[in-house]
Parts: sequence; structure tokens; C-alpha cells
Amino acid sequence: MAEKKLSKKALNKSFRNWAYGNLTCFSQEHMQTFGYLCAMLPLVEELYDTKEEQKEAMNTYTAFFNTEPQVGSIIVGITAGLEEAKANGNEDIDAEAINGIRAGLMGPLAGIGDTLYHGTLRPIFAGIAVSLVAASGYTSPLGSILFFLIMGGIGQLINWFGIFKGYEKGVELVANIEEAGLIDKIRDYASVLGCIIMGGFSAVFVTINLGIEYNAGESVVNLQNTLDSMIPHLLPMTYTLFLYYLITKKKANPIVLMVITMV
Repeated sequence: MAEKKLSKKALNKSFRNWAYGNLTCFSQEHMQTFGYLCAMLPLVEELYDTKEEQKEAMNTYTAFFNTEPQVGSIIVGITAGLEEAKANGNEDIDAEAINGIRAGLMGPLAGIGDTLYHGTLRPIFAGIAVSLVAASGYTSPLGSILFFLIMGGIGQLINWFGIFKGYEKGVELVANIEEAGLIDKIRDYASVLGCIIMGGFSAVFVTINLGIEYNAGESVVNLQNTLDSMIPHLLPMTYTLFLYYLITKKKANPIVLMVITMV
């Protein structure tokens, strides 16, 4: 029997299904299970000839699944390679092995994706977009359009890389990343970068003016100017750290704090 090999066409279809449908029928019970099934469907249909074989193979992917959608695409690629090996008669690969591997990868890859994509890249480009909109007097949609295009483009590139490289390199890809300690390094560097960016945004976008003046001899002293001359943007930094303290330590509701801040 000729060796079965997934075609580029099938992998591209899997990429499209995952990229645009990873949150299909999302629920608290199943999370991304149905999106994962949609991504695996064209691969299973190409690897197995009969409906019975396809049904049995798809049943493997009905288990609970949840990870970060962009970086998590690596799992789709890896399981595509595992399913191909299973279809070719590899006795070491069965449904239990595939589920065990994908369950083990969900958490670590979610940590990378949440930190890097959502915790670092998204705030950076959102800040740039807000700056562009503010500079136009809140009349130009350019910032919003650029944010959509940049974040969408980066997300699709990560999805494409994850599926194709995950299929090509398999579990070895994640093993090499873990062996080099890249997961922890990425998280640490992204967290530091995120803090730097958020610090810059708080200085630029958080404005607090005391409006207090007093006479000192013949001079009029503006308290705000005095504070800024000693430590620029001291009050915005203090207020931002105070909100961070309330959210992380006192479990305050962020929406309530946003309303209070705007008022």
C-alpha cells in the first residue's frame, strides 16, 4: 500500500478552517473543540477513504480543547502529522496518544500566545492606533484600520507557521523550544516589554492636573508644575499603580474603576 501523505491543498484548507473558525460554536463546555474538528476535517477526509474510518478518526478530536488560537495552531499541525502516521499504520500512534499529546500542549502554548500576542503585541499596536486617532482629533479611522490589518496579519502568519511547521517538525518543534528554555524566556521578555509599554502609555494618556496654586512671597507656585519638575508624570504613574493594586490585590471590578476614572 502506498504511503499516505497530506497534500498542501489539505493543509491550506485546514489552515483556513482554523484561522477563521477556531472559535466555532464556542461554549464553556466545549471551548474550541468544534473549531478544532473543523480544522482536522479536511485532513481526515484526505487520509481515510471510507466514511467509517473518517468517523472513527474524527471521534478522536471530540474531546475538550482550549488554547490560545494563534500559537495554538501548532497543535493542529502536530496532530495532522500524528494522524498521518496513524493512517500509515504506525502502531505507536493511536487516538489515546494523540489526545495525550494535544492535552499536554494546550497549556504551555496558551501561556506563550496569551503573553506574546494578547499581552504584548495587542497593547502595543492598540496604543499606536489610539495615538493616530487622537492626533486626528478623533475624526480619522486610520488608526483603527491599521490596528485591524496589523493584528490580523500577524495572527494569520502565526496560524500559517503553526500549522505547516507543526506538521513538518512535529512534537520535536515544541520539545526544542522547551529544551532551549525559550518558553520561559518569551514569557519573561514579553512581560517586561509589556510593562514598559504600559508605563509609557500611562504617562502619555493618563492626565491628572491638581489645579492648585498658592502664594510664596511675591511668587505664585503651581503645585502641578512643581511635582512635574521633580518627577514628571508622577501622579499618572501613582494613579495607574493604585488601580493595578486594586485589581490584582483587592479584586476590584475593572469596569467599575474605568467608570470612576472617566467620571
